[in-house]
Amino acid sequence: MEVKTSLLDNMIGVGDMVLLEPLNEDSFIMNLRNRFDHNEIYTYIGSVVISMNPYRSLPIYTPQKVEEYRNRNFYELSPHIYALADEAYRSLRDQDKDQCILITGESGAGKTEASKLVMSYVAAVCGKGQEVNKVKEQLLQSNPVLEAFGNAKTMRNDNSSRFGKYMDIEFDFKGDPLGGVISNYLLEKSRVCKQPRGERNFHIFYQLLSGASDDTLMKLKLDRDFSKYNYLSLDSANVNGLDDAASFRTVRNAMQIVGFMEAEVQSVLELVAAVLKLGNIEFKPESRVNGFDESRVKDKNDLKEMCELLGIEQSVLERAFSYRTVEAKMEKMSTTLNVAQAYYARDALAKNLYSRLFSWLVTRINESIKAQAKTRHKVMGVLDIYGFEIFEDNSFEQFIINYCNEKLQQIFIELTLREEQEEYIREDIEWTNIEYFNNAVICDLIENNQNGILAMLDEECLRPGTVTDDTFLDKLNTICAEHQHFESRLNKNSKFLTDHSLPHSCFRIQHYAGKVLYRVEGFVDKNNDLLYRDLSQAMYKATHSLMRQLFPEGNPAKVNLKRPPTAGFQFKASVGVLMKNLQTKNPNYIRCIKPNDKKVAHIFTDSLVCHQVRYLGLVENVRVRRAGYAFRQPYESCLERYKMLCKKTWPQWRGPARDGVEVLLTDCSVPTEEFAYGRSKIFIRNPRTLFTLEERRRACLEDLATLIQKIYRGWKSRTHFLLLKKSQVVVAAWYRRYAQQNKYQKIKSATLVMQSFIRGWKARNILRQLKYEKRCKEAVTTIAAYWHGTQVRREYRKFFRANAGKKIYDFTIQRIMQKYFLGLKTTTMSPMDNTWPAKPYGFLEGAHTQLRRIFHLWRCKKYRGQFTEEKKAVYEEKLEASEIFKDKKALYPSSVSQPFKGDYLEIQKNPKYQKLNSAMEEKVLLADLVNKINRANGKGSPRLFLLTKSNFVLADQKTGQVKASVPLPDLASVSVSTQSDGFFALKLKEGSASASKGDFLLSSEHLIEIITKLHRIGTTAADRDQINIDISDEFLVQFKQDKVCVKFIQGGPKNGNSAACKRKNNRLLEVSVPSP
Repeated sequence: MEVKTSLLDNMIGVGDMVLLEPLNEDSFIMNLRNRFDHNEIYTYIGSVVISMNPYRSLPIYTPQKVEEYRNRNFYELSPHIYALADEAYRSLRDQDKDQCILITGESGAGKTEASKLVMSYVAAVCGKGQEVNKVKEQLLQSNPVLEAFGNAKTMRNDNSSRFGKYMDIEFDFKGDPLGGVISNYLLEKSRVCKQPRGERNFHIFYQLLSGASDDTLMKLKLDRDFSKYNYLSLDSANVNGLDDAASFRTVRNAMQIVGFMEAEVQSVLELVAAVLKLGNIEFKPESRVNGFDESRVKDKNDLKEMCELLGIEQSVLERAFSYRTVEAKMEKMSTTLNVAQAYYARDALAKNLYSRLFSWLVTRINESIKAQAKTRHKVMGVLDIYGFEIFEDNSFEQFIINYCNEKLQQIFIELTLREEQEEYIREDIEWTNIEYFNNAVICDLIENNQNGILAMLDEECLRPGTVTDDTFLDKLNTICAEHQHFESRLNKNSKFLTDHSLPHSCFRIQHYAGKVLYRVEGFVDKNNDLLYRDLSQAMYKATHSLMRQLFPEGNPAKVNLKRPPTAGFQFKASVGVLMKNLQTKNPNYIRCIKPNDKKVAHIFTDSLVCHQVRYLGLVENVRVRRAGYAFRQPYESCLERYKMLCKKTWPQWRGPARDGVEVLLTDCSVPTEEFAYGRSKIFIRNPRTLFTLEERRRACLEDLATLIQKIYRGWKSRTHFLLLKKSQVVVAAWYRRYAQQNKYQKIKSATLVMQSFIRGWKARNILRQLKYEKRCKEAVTTIAAYWHGTQVRREYRKFFRANAGKKIYDFTIQRIMQKYFLGLKTTTMSPMDNTWPAKPYGFLEGAHTQLRRIFHLWRCKKYRGQFTEEKKAVYEEKLEASEIFKDKKALYPSSVSQPFKGDYLEIQKNPKYQKLNSAMEEKVLLADLVNKINRANGKGSPRLFLLTKSNFVLADQKTGQVKASVPLPDLASVSVSTQSDGFFALKLKEGSASASKGDFLLSSEHLIEIITKLHRIGTTAADRDQINIDISDEFLVQFKQDKVCVKFIQGGPKNGNSAACKRKNNRLLEVSVPSP
């Protein structure tokens, strides 16, 4: 049976703030701190999840945790983001309700990580399959791409999202993901040109310079040094814990998975490089005749490289930075730009180029991840948007962000109250109106179409004449003077006239999260977000594949003189669409809080957390949640948890769960005003009532644990006793069996001993009787034999006396010879076998020797009769070699076992030597590779040695060209040493035609075979003298006109185990032979 836990089990602090008692801001913060100190970073407010950023990895996101929270009730386990994700996914899958998960909090609170965890959990629990896995992987891999281009390092967060993101994940009827759609809101494009101190530009710039290959940077005309680019801050270029090079590889891989083509990736990187190059363009003033200054580009190298990247004519872009064309109806007027205006135009182009590239990336990702099927889909939206921002210097971006958070707070309160009211109506509980702060008045102050701040800002931007930030502030002071949530130094409300905390050119708004001071400087320019038409047209003329898509307004054929919508108008419209989208879905909230500003673990700053709790309205949310009833639970779960408190419901209630709960609460004497019965749930008004039930349950569980222990111990003791008893019976049975077996074996052994003694006694008696009878028979036979012998001798004595001795001798010799010849049968027929039976008697010595010789000659003849002519010739050569070298040459014993092959080069088969073979007139008897020794240095040159019946030939190894051909009659003798070397000298007859070049000193591994064949040819030839073989360790060799002594000594040559020849002087060559 599966054991289920509860939110209330083993609770550290209070897991659900609705149950916090007493409820105030201090107890709220204390409960968060208590849980944070125990690594409990998640806490509930009803169905809302509060997430504390731990600034470290915790082991609570493992696959085991995913399975633990899968298909479990929201309050069944301890608070976790997986519980909310599972609740939303199951509601979407099983109840066909579209869901949205709203993740809010300030920068650094962990919103992006929370959205990743939600998406990874949904990906883990939904269906499997090749296509489904591909969709899941694309959805997950879209995050690294958007983070690289839309996130940056800020003072509060090393990976801060500088844009708002809303992703709709679409599912089919089975709950498997089909695709998704991403919407982005208000990219902080001003960061491209300028970053606050201690912060960085967007990640992609640093990742590209750190992680791209040298070849890629060369193509993009970039350098790895951050300091060479004006748009990159240097004081925080390197961030601890961020590996930009590894992140770049991750982004490239993610873009490939999402579906970007390689050409598209290269185009995107070219635009990023162009933005960096654009920031390095600087201007100088140049005076004109009319007295006005005109801007000119200082160093045109960066401009040239940027134009090459984008495919723009340099002169066109250079003119766009110096002149501005103004069109009004049918008239055109060109004005010059001064240096300040040129820098403004450059930064405006950089911001527009990057923001439009980012929008294109989002659109391109949507094309890849969108659902292909046209049927209706279930949708889960995940909103990861910037939280409420209160900085020392707040500008237009903070104003827009805080307006968005006001709208989210408004929809949060409305949807929370609506959810509460719907549940009360569904459960048939009386609904009581709840008083709460409605921030609609603040939203109206900002977005009202007539008197709202955004409307006045748009009106000021469109007004002809001189428009400045101060005129806009004056307008606010005029129209919003009486508004209770607006303050300024010149406000007509008299209570603020003495408020010196308000600087000039500033105004303050009382947001739901607190007062925020806004500096009006830059409001008009940032709201206008103008890009000169000349720059748009210059970008449209670029040959780069993306530029026409990014700057469609630059098309000269479609010139639109209508002013483009302002940034505030566009954001207001997109927020309105977002709010309508969220109101059609079932909301799920994650409120992210960062515990400290140092971005380190284990530090909890009460003041910082308190500030976030206030502007997130969490305490107010708890009050709204528990305004009616603080806790509600299905009847089945309530009865299952508390049934042990009543004897009537314990251990099992037989009947409807609601009746069981009524009996339980009546038996526990809970006041009727503390609870109410719904259709399917029990509603408890005060947390104290719940905690009282929990305390009674804990005490009852302790009593039940004691009872269970008692019963268990009794059962265990009885079981142990019965086991001992059963074991004793088994042991006794086995012992009795063992004892009887031993007794039987002893009796059997004694019986066998007695039987053996009796059989022995009987056998000995029979043996004695048989021996006696045998002796009697032998005695009778002996007596009879003697008697018969005596009778025969008496009868035939006269015949034996004449020749009895000779006959006995002949008979004896005959038997001896017969036995001797029979013994000779064991002799083998192998000529190599020298074994012979020993002579039995001395008189056979002569016959014994002659028979051995005759038998050996006979079996040798038999053995020779088996030889072929070729084999006979080989053995004759071996025999001749033995006669020449045996006991004379140390190399001979090693050659005995090696057969004489003759043609070691396979000269007839090898095509390399085909020409040389055709030049030979006679059959080649021996072909081998030898070394010809040079007298100058003692070193050898490889030569081919060929021997025929009439001559020997020396030829070049590589070319096969004949170097020398000597007739055998001109060969006088051959000289070799007694050592184990392969050197030999072929000495020619003096006066012969071949003697002019001198003798030959050669070295070969087959010396024995070569000399044997030479000697054999000389022996068999009738027309020439026999060749002399001189075996000596010192002999003379004739080299042309000089005679050189070749001397062989034993020693250890440096080149290994082979003999080495070395020239000592003009008359001496010394050959070192390894010692045996």
